[in-house]
Amino acid sequence: MEQINPSRIVETILTAPGWARVGITAPKPHLRTDAAHELARIIIDAIETGGVGASAAEQPALPL
Repeated sequence: MEQINPSRIVETILTAPGWARVGITAPKPHLRTDAAHELARIIIDAIETGGVGASAAEQPALPL
């Protein structure tokens, strides 16, 4: 198992889906909670698999 360090956690958070990163600042508590759960899930997944969060290529594009 690889070493867990702040740099890996930062990299994982920064590669998390944008909605989750923005969502932790949402004014509604349920949105903040959902976003925090998603970030936690991504960090745990990165720790368990030794990888880093989903890359931009793996995330579906949303129409604007």
